[in-house]
Amino acid sequence: MAKRLRSGIFLAPFHAIIEDVNTTLRRDMELVELLDYLGYDEAWIGEHHSGGFEIIASPELFIAAAAERTRHIKLGTGVVSLPYHNPMMVADRMTQLDHMTRGRAMLGVGPGALVSDAMMFGVKTVDQRRRVAESVEVIMRLLRGEVVTKETDWFVLRNARLQLPPYSDPHLEVVISSSRTPVAGLLAGQWGLGMVSISGTSDPALQALFDNWSLAEKTAAQSGHRVDRSRLRICSLMHIAETREKALENVKFGLEPWCRYLAEAGTFAIVPPNITDPANFLVENGLAAIGTPEDAIRHIERIHRIGEFGAHLILANDWADWEQTKRSYELIARYVMPHFNGGFATRRAAYDFNLQNREVQLAALEEGIRTTNEQHEQYRVTGNPLPPADVTLENAPKK
Repeated sequence: MAKRLRSGIFLAPFHAIIEDVNTTLRRDMELVELLDYLGYDEAWIGEHHSGGFEIIASPELFIAAAAERTRHIKLGTGVVSLPYHNPMMVADRMTQLDHMTRGRAMLGVGPGALVSDAMMFGVKTVDQRRRVAESVEVIMRLLRGEVVTKETDWFVLRNARLQLPPYSDPHLEVVISSSRTPVAGLLAGQWGLGMVSISGTSDPALQALFDNWSLAEKTAAQSGHRVDRSRLRICSLMHIAETREKALENVKFGLEPWCRYLAEAGTFAIVPPNITDPANFLVENGLAAIGTPEDAIRHIERIHRIGEFGAHLILANDWADWEQTKRSYELIARYVMPHFNGGFATRRAAYDFNLQNREVQLAALEEGIRTTNEQHEQYRVTGNPLPPADVTLENAPKK
């Protein structure tokens, strides 16, 4: 890989309805703090309003709090459901966050994943992607400092402008979610957006994603913009332990409720209801890495064989209990991500150089010891130590 592969999470979040809300929200915050400490690059926070599992309604509120508890990790909305918000308000809030985080905020946008959210707001699903396109146009123009007048069937703006300049140069990063339509590719190309995929890592899903990215590249060329694969992010499922057996045992804690939620309350059943061993199903179909750090490496390498991307995001979940979950993120930070970022290569080269020159180094060591002992013996006998090997009477420093 030519460029550094960033690491992070996509925190929907997913929490079983049998757990206390305050406990899980505080655990989410603790997770972001842990990832900041471990050196992860990004955390994307979801927006959902129904279903009972994905309990964060305002990613902006979460990001504002997380920014005060972290130092380095970038924090993105994953994603703001644009059909439910006035685009001026989105741009205004995110510009404020750009300043509050000193440039660590990112704006992720999309149509909204839960049909139940749209129905509650009275938004027709057939209108969601059209609204995204209309909203993105306004947001990007406002972020670029333009004055916008626009009227649609769901918002009206008259001479709208942002009252704050951006903190980031030229403005905070904007990323669109990619799912099962070409809308993301078209808008990414038209406005120079990044892209994040939450559609899974099966071979067909990955191929569809990279086809969508190719559409973004083609559209960008026609629109006078440039899209960079470093701004393409791919989410996958992952739980890592010291052994494969331990990882499979760990996920028995919460994998089944997660699968049931997606099948019953969500809109996409990743694991068919007739599957009795969901962990093996996910692994065998390329949807997850459940095993050792080596399994995680092979999982990410398989994605790279289909196409280059800039960041790997773990779709955060409660498959394992809290301590095992934290251990998984630690193992990934220690053993998986350095594999992709040259974290071992320089040290390995230094180690191998010493190994290859071991005989020469040992001979030099023995010579040094022998010479020192001979000098000491001469001093003991004569009282006059030999001068250092690189100093003669002619070039010795004068007092």
